[in-house]
Amino acid sequence: MGLWEHLTSFNSLMVLAGTALLGLACGVIGSFTVLRERALIGDCVAHAALPGICISFMLFHQRSFPVLFAGAIAAGLVSVWCIAAIRRYTRIKEDTALALVLSSFFGLGIALSRHLQNQPSGTAPGLDTFILGKAATISSNDVVVIAAISGLSVCVCIVLFKELTLLCFDREFAHTQGYPVKTLDFIVMALVCLCASAGLPAVGAVLIVALLIFPAVTARLWTDRVGIMVPLSGVFGVAAAVAGTCISAATPRELVEHGLPTGPLIVISAAIIFIASFIFAPTHGVAWRVRHTKDKEKL
Repeated sequence: MGLWEHLTSFNSLMVLAGTALLGLACGVIGSFTVLRERALIGDCVAHAALPGICISFMLFHQRSFPVLFAGAIAAGLVSVWCIAAIRRYTRIKEDTALALVLSSFFGLGIALSRHLQNQPSGTAPGLDTFILGKAATISSNDVVVIAAISGLSVCVCIVLFKELTLLCFDREFAHTQGYPVKTLDFIVMALVCLCASAGLPAVGAVLIVALLIFPAVTARLWTDRVGIMVPLSGVFGVAAAVAGTCISAATPRELVEHGLPTGPLIVISAAIIFIASFIFAPTHGVAWRVRHTKDKEKL
C-alpha cells in the first residue's frame, strides 16, 4: 500500500477526524482553563478518569467506548468535587489539593487496571492503553462521540463567551453583577471532564493535558484579545492533531516496526508549534522583542 492510500484509508481517516475534533475541543475549552489559572485541572481529571474506566468495566463487563466514557466522566466529576471540598473545608491550597487528588485517583486506577489485567479470564485486555492512548483503535462510533463533545464544547463557549471571559478575569465582579459564578465554574470543569475523557483513547491520561494547555498558551503568545485567542487556540489544537496523526500514519513500517505512536506525536507537534510561536510570534515572541530592543537602542 502506497503512502497516499495509507493516509486515505478508512482507519486513518477515522483517526484523523477523531484527533482533529479532539484538538478543536481541547483548544477551545483549554483557553478558559489557562486564563482561569487552572491549567492543571485537566491533568487531574484525566488521571482520575482511569479508575472510573476500570470500575465501569468491572460493573458492565464491556470495553465499548460509551460505557468506559461514562465511567471516566463520573470519576472526573468526583475528582473535581474532591478538589473543591478540600479547598473549602481545609486550609490546603488548590495546587496541593490537585496533587493529592491526582496521585490518589491515578494510583487507584493503576491498581485496578493491573488487577483486571491479571484476571485468569483475560476479559480486560487493553485497558492499559488508556494511560498513554492508542489512536489506532478509534472507531467510527468513537468519532461520533468525540464530534458530539466537540460540538457541545464549542457551542457552550460561544453562547457563554461573555460570562466565561468575565469569570476568568474578575470572578468577584461577576459575582457582584449577579452572574452564577459557581454554575459557570462547574460548566467549565464539566467540559474539561468531557474533553479529557474523550481524549483517553487517542492520547491517554498522561498526555491529554498537553492538548488542553499547549494550544491555549500558544494562542496567548499571538494575541491579547480573548475573542481571537479562543478560536486561534482551537486552530492550533487541530493543527497539532492533524500533524501528529499524519506523521504517525506516514512513518514507514520498514523503519519502525510497529509505527510511531500517534498520541505522543500529537503532543510533540503541539510543543513544536509552541516553540515556534515563542520565538517568532509578534509582540510576545523572543525574536520580536530582541529586534524591538535593538531598534530602541539605535534611537
